[in-house]
Amino acid sequence: MSRSPVREALIRLAGEELVVALSNRSTIVAPIEVGTFPKYVEALDIAQRMNTRLAAALRTDEDLKIIARRQKEFESAVRTGVHLRMSEANKQFHVAVAKAGKNPYLTSFYERLLNQGQRMLHLHFEYLERTHDGYLLTDEHNLMLEAIRDKDVERADELAHAHTRQFQANFINFLKENYTTDVSLSLSAAE
Repeated sequence: MSRSPVREALIRLAGEELVVALSNRSTIVAPIEVGTFPKYVEALDIAQRMNTRLAAALRTDEDLKIIARRQKEFESAVRTGVHLRMSEANKQFHVAVAKAGKNPYLTSFYERLLNQGQRMLHLHFEYLERTHDGYLLTDEHNLMLEAIRDKDVERADELAHAHTRQFQANFINFLKENYTTDVSLSLSAAE
């Protein structure tokens, strides 16, 4: 592969804030900025709620089929336990919901947020799997699909908001974990 397509891909990734170009002309994966997480979740919540509301109001039967197919793909990915597949399938479910809302600007903004959040979602999935303190979003997706199918705009909004808050709470709990609680730092009596 020539350098031009690679450069173009890196420019696009930089535009999505997924990579950072360094002064020495190298490029690295953008770090997760934990300090900006509250603002990220705020934007995600608004975008998710608006797109889900619009989907409930404007969806077609074809949109419903696509959303349902994306949900089945997500459920299949969850069964594999492969976080990369789960994260991508989750994104595709939400993008299908957004497309059903018929506003390409909101869809594009939302997809960008979902792309930025995929790395955090990996940690979210890992936390849920390890602690068994929750479920992997499949139930929430099914409820959202049901509200969209029923054209229940208010219920779709409530579920989208709860979905974002569940992600936020689990990610914060992941960050609070202390892996050193079982490690003794005291010197033994023999030393």
